Amino acid sequence: MSCAPIRLLLLADTHIPRRARALPAQVWQAVEEADVVFHAGDWQVPELLDGLQARARHLVGVWGNNDGEELRRRLPETARVEIGGVRFAMTHETGAARGREQRMAAAFPEDDVLIFGHSHIPWDSVAGEETANLGLRLLNPGSPTDRRMQPECTLMTATVRDGRLVEVRLVAVDRTP
Repeated sequence: MSCAPIRLLLLADTHIPRRARALPAQVWQAVEEADVVFHAGDWQVPELLDGLQARARHLVGVWGNNDGEELRRRLPETARVEIGGVRFAMTHETGAARGREQRMAAAFPEDDVLIFGHSHIPWDSVAGEETANLGLRLLNPGSPTDRRMQPECTLMTATVRDGRLVEVRLVAVDRTP
């Protein structure tokens, strides 16, 4: 018997209000459509956390290096949650890109998916045969408000269906408020 698909939204590095005054309308629409929203840190203001908590069906968040005392008090550095049989972990920073899969597979041996942020660079990879945690999926949604050196601002969507993460998509964000 299959369960209903669970729609996920992955966000990170929103940097409100430093990089944008508010989240773009497209992001809020995605929040409304998602069953679970992940935010991998660098919120910058507690008001954004409050807004996402009010509008998301289920919110999983962590603090980032640019988040102050109140956000660090309200959010963990690392979060773990099981959704539809898939074990997710989330943290803000994972270090250098080189060797990331091996380091994270060793650090998160019990998890299926690791969501992270910090770099503003979208990332979708799988730890390979050289790791003990064969198949750990690493996802960074980029930033919906600060593209840095990337061609566009981004977020990710995905679906959990029948105990598997499927339909992972990187989505360009129109920064219109």
